[in-house]
Amino acid sequence: MKKALKIALFSILGLFVVAGVLVWMEFGSLIKGAMSCEKLDEGMYYMEYEGDDGFDELMKRGGCANINVLANYITDFLSKGHFKTAEIDCPLMPVGCSTLTVSTPDGGVMMARNFDFPYGTAMILHTTSDDGYESITTFSTDFFGFGENYKPEGFQNQFMALASLFMALDGINEKGLAIAVLDAGDKVVTKQDTPKPDLTTTSAVQYLLKNAANVKEALELLRGIDMNSDPGSAYHLSMADATGRSVAVEYVDNKMVVTDSPFVTNHYLCKEKFEVGLHEGDHRHEKLMEQYQKTGGVMNEEQLTKAIASVTQLPEKGAIVGGTLWTMVMDLKHPSVTYYSRRHFDKPLHFTLSQTN
Repeated sequence: MKKALKIALFSILGLFVVAGVLVWMEFGSLIKGAMSCEKLDEGMYYMEYEGDDGFDELMKRGGCANINVLANYITDFLSKGHFKTAEIDCPLMPVGCSTLTVSTPDGGVMMARNFDFPYGTAMILHTTSDDGYESITTFSTDFFGFGENYKPEGFQNQFMALASLFMALDGINEKGLAIAVLDAGDKVVTKQDTPKPDLTTTSAVQYLLKNAANVKEALELLRGIDMNSDPGSAYHLSMADATGRSVAVEYVDNKMVVTDSPFVTNHYLCKEKFEVGLHEGDHRHEKLMEQYQKTGGVMNEEQLTKAIASVTQLPEKGAIVGGTLWTMVMDLKHPSVTYYSRRHFDKPLHFTLSQTN
């Protein structure tokens, strides 16, 4: 009797072990990623993910023409096909932002970026994909649509935050390509419609950082997809790379237009819609241009940080674009990024990527 009971208990234990192994084989990377989530500062969290990021399968399925298609795919990926409904919504709204790209005195290249919005929680995601470039990206968890009180705390909420694998508002990859999404200046949405795969604005950022080593390659990839604006407004992309090239990518009548520019804010830069969206009293672009010209486009990290800090926004009534949720200063020659949460410039948060240039 005792022997039979012992055998039965070991058999049950064996089943649990086998089940655990199978679950880990299927969900291990996701579980590990969710458990890596940690709070860095008020309104800023960080997590790491290593493994299959699901993007190749998304593209095989034709991509995503809108946030609803993307939300369903994210649910499918995170549940490994066990659930088919999604509660993810991406209520993006017009956001004010600034970017500035400069050379450094020692021959380097750096890009700084402010993300300006009245409220939000930043999620920094460090991704090491099985078959793409390593990247560090940022997304606002308030754009997930998980509810007003959502925070990436507790395993369930941390697991849900892995949706940021498919959505980024800015980031840098191991090759030194940096990209940021900014409000373009009007509400004319982009909806390209050809047989090419579809992507939304924020999913395109992840796609480019995974697959492009520089601006040239990123532009080639953009020409190979149909761009679809995330909800809320028209957007443009500020892109820079380790060669020092910096451009604004805009869409006019559903056609991609590229304009070389070391500074981008929230109005169009292309000749077709030049200064559309530039509001009276908004001097951020002018201020960045003055500082860039004053130094001949050459700044060290401290100077660049001060320059981008000079156009951050206070979360006060009447502000042009609300408060600055985060600031990034990215080194493109030696790929790394320093974050500052909510204008806390006394609390630098530094992350480095593998350098394979």
